[in-house]
Formats: sequence, structure tokens, C-alpha cells
Amino acid sequence: MSQHPLSLGRGTVPFSLQENWDSPQVIRRPRVTAKRGGLPARVAGPSSVTRRQFLKRAAVAGGLVGAPYLVPASALGRAGAAAPSERIVLGGIGIGGRGSGDLRWMMAESDVQFVAVCDAKKAQRENVKKIVDEHYGNTDCATYRDIREFLATRDDIDAVLIATGDRWHALASILAMRAGKDIYTEKPSCMTIAQGQAVVETANRYRRIYQTGTQRLSEANFTFANELLRTGRLGEVHTVRAHIAPWDAAEMRHDWLPAEPEPPQEEVDWDQWLGPCPWRPYNSAYVRGGWRGHYDFHTSCIGEWGAHTFAQCHVAIGAADTSPVEYQYVDNPTGDGMVTRFANGMKMILHRGDTWWHGSCGVRYEGTEGWVAVADGYSRPEVSSPALLEDFERVVREYVDRTGAAQSHVRNLFDCIKSRRLTVANPVVMHRSMTTVHAANICMWLKRDMKYDPVKEEFVNDAEANRLRSRAMREPWII
Repeated sequence: MSQHPLSLGRGTVPFSLQENWDSPQVIRRPRVTAKRGGLPARVAGPSSVTRRQFLKRAAVAGGLVGAPYLVPASALGRAGAAAPSERIVLGGIGIGGRGSGDLRWMMAESDVQFVAVCDAKKAQRENVKKIVDEHYGNTDCATYRDIREFLATRDDIDAVLIATGDRWHALASILAMRAGKDIYTEKPSCMTIAQGQAVVETANRYRRIYQTGTQRLSEANFTFANELLRTGRLGEVHTVRAHIAPWDAAEMRHDWLPAEPEPPQEEVDWDQWLGPCPWRPYNSAYVRGGWRGHYDFHTSCIGEWGAHTFAQCHVAIGAADTSPVEYQYVDNPTGDGMVTRFANGMKMILHRGDTWWHGSCGVRYEGTEGWVAVADGYSRPEVSSPALLEDFERVVREYVDRTGAAQSHVRNLFDCIKSRRLTVANPVVMHRSMTTVHAANICMWLKRDMKYDPVKEEFVNDAEANRLRSRAMREPWII
């Protein structure tokens, strides 16, 4: 792949993630060669002996010499535990409130072992270590402040959970994939269209498994709604509606908070906390979550929930590999009511309120034969006719049988790490739905209608909008 992922004006990143990934042969995790004091210098090709093969051979050799009298059941994969050769070794980057929930969700899987956390904040590192050590009943969880050290030295780690703020999601994913790790990253998963392209290109180049945290793609109610649309039970679908967050605005702050004394680096590594963002003076409110609503760090109210609901709509209508071609500006601060239109004429309308559903992160699909709506907290989706719900369990079961996608977002990730198949929220799904987020934001910032070419990945005859597809990244935190 010769094109640089950030060369936006010269073409598009090929979306060929499925290429050679459906082979039953597992792709081995690349070996990392570290450069002292910096990021991994290169990722070498797979060695002739994998870690799992080594463990099996070691076990055989140990048996010839003389096996121990007692072997723990967990080491053999008994008592509900996976054998070491089948375990996925997991690390984490930037695990706070939401990330802690993800962490507990992942550690509940019997074939996952969490071993290390990297975070710019000491208090957060120590909190994660406490959670992990209490879960396993030991003191083994390692902690790191510097992402470069973490990635360069922990070549035993198969996958990483990334739950930083928005500003780090894409860069951390790219650095980790270059270091041979598979990825679960929270959303919104990129700050710009260019970063989304770079994530796709990196996953392609290094053959990494990637899942973004749009977990509703793996929940039965949302799956059922998608299947009603896909199977034609709603008739010809003409409109889908997507929830955006009912706080903050599309227009974000461009000022910064007043300077406060910077804490010791070991307490808060401010340079690493900022990462690729422009240098700003330290203020403790940022590290307590006050970065939201600031252009430097956030993707606006549209990105906050649109990262979920746009992905849901894209997948439902069969547009996982494209984005809308038209964005109609609405004269309000939030984007509420914006109409976007795909090349086939399908409309996706952005809604801030709960007129079309109740609860958070709602979607609604409307066709000539009926409609379905669902959001968080539903026991079953709302439908235009009770008859549409009669086959709920069967529809979800058939989806799982057809796709092999577990109705658990993290289980889907771990299954795909083993099979090397695409996840339901793979890099293309992430990038194309986040492109819609960014294009809607740009439409609101420039206060005019936009036309977008999803093949060339550029706005049509709009140089000002095209400049906003990328942002400068502060060295050394660059792609």
C-alpha cells in the first residue's frame, strides 16, 4: 500500500480488511523489536515458533524429564479456566470510569488474563492495579506511565483496552497495532477523518484485529432492529433517525483554562496526557473530565452519541463502507434536525431529544411497511405493529448463526482475536461512521450545506472544509 494514510487529496485508503482474513489458519502475533527509549523500532514477521507452540513443546519436554506430581487445574484449562496456551493476554491504556467497566467485563471472560496498565495519572494506574490484583488474588498487575515503554517492553501482551479521552483513541490504537497488539478502543475512536483513515491503513498493514466500543452493535434489541430492516420486514426503508447527545454543542470552545502549577510528572505526566493535542497550560479540571466541550480534546455533542448511533444506522442500512454524500446545515447550536443523505437517497436525520424513542443512544428505522425504534433501557424494541416482535428470539438466533457474532461486544472481540476474522465494529465501520460525525461537525462549524464524495473522501469543491479533515499533531505524538 503505497499511499500515506494522511495524503487525503491523493485518493482513498483501500477498504480490503477482509482480504485473506477468512482463512482458518490463525495469523500469528508479530514479534516486536524495541528501540531503547522510544517507540517500537519495527515489527518483525512471525517467528517460526509461536508462543502457544512453545508452551506446548515445553510441556512435552517437561513430561519427558519428569512432570510435577500435582498440576493446578487452571494450568490445564480445567475448572472453567482456559489453558495458558489459549489465554489472551491483555493490557490497558488510560483506564478510568468507563474503562473500569470495560475492564471488569473483559476479566469476567475465562480465557483473558489482564497483566498491565499504562496511564499518565498515578492515581488511575494504582486504582486499576487494585481492581486487577483483587480480581486475581495476587499483586502481579504491572503499571507504566509512559506509553512508549509500555509498548516497547511488553511483547507478551496480545491485545490492549484503550479507554483514554477522545484525543488519544486513534493514536494509541495505531501505536499499539504497530507494536503487534490487537485493539479494543472506546469511542469516539478518532478526532478527524484523516485519523480514521490511518487506523484503517494500520489495521490492514499489520493485520490487527480491532473493535471500537460501539457495543450496541452486539446487543439483542439493536441487532433485532437491524435485522428487521435487512430482511425487508419494514418494506422500503427511506429514513433512519440517530440520537446525538443532549448536552454541549456542535460548536466547541477554542480558548483554554487558566494555568495552574503543574504536578510532578509521576503524579500526572501532563505532556503524555495532552498527547497529540496542542500544548495547553495544565489545569486540574482537564484531568478530572473537564476536557469535554473543548475543540482540542472533544468531538462535540454529535460525536458523543453519534459515534454509537451513526455506526448502528450505517450497519443497518448496508452502508458500513461509505458515508452520506449530503449534509444540510441547521441554524441551531447542536445539529438537532440535520438531514444527511446517502448516495441511494436514504436519509439519516440527527435528533437531540427523545421524540422518536425514550432513553439514550436511540435509533429509529422507517419504511413503507412499518417502523422500529430502540434505545438503552428497552426490554424489547418499539414497533409499528406487534406482529413484528413475534419472532424476536428466532431473528436474533439466526443472526448469530449466520454471522458467528456473539451478542457480547467483548466476546466478539476475543473470538475474532482467535479466528482472525473481522469484528462487528471493525476499522471500516468505525472510520466511515466517524467520517459522518466529522462531516456533520464541519457542516455546523462552517454554517453551510456540504457535499461529500465518500470514494475520494473529500468535500466537493470546498477547500475550506477539506482543510478540516485533519489536524496538526504535536511532536513526538504523531502518526
